[in-house]
Amino acid sequence: MIRYLLDTDCAIYAMLGSHPSLRPRLAALDPGEVAISSISYAEILLGENMGKEPEAEAIRDFVSVVPVLPFDAAASHAYAQLPFRRARFDRLLAAHALSIGATVVTNNEADFADVPGLMVENWTV
Repeated sequence: MIRYLLDTDCAIYAMLGSHPSLRPRLAALDPGEVAISSISYAEILLGENMGKEPEAEAIRDFVSVVPVLPFDAAASHAYAQLPFRRARFDRLLAAHALSIGATVVTNNEADFADVPGLMVENWTV
């Protein structure tokens, strides 16, 4: 069962190994407890296509271990209930997490602070 959804930054940090505290937390989880949303995956791929890290091979390796969850009808319904805010990628990710009962893992807790009922953890500190 998926317990955690990594936001885009944390997924990138995990791929690059840029936050020492993140990888041990991920390694301690059982397979299937962590995933990334297709929303974050799209954002990561967009960055890679624009020449940003991580490179395509690192992304492929990562998603071979950490599944990409489709943004489905339940997530769409959850999104429609959220208060409006400009950071739409964050809102979509929050809705996705709410729809599956997962905790968002982020280093930008303030971006999600006003989402009612959303569980958020920062594994980069």
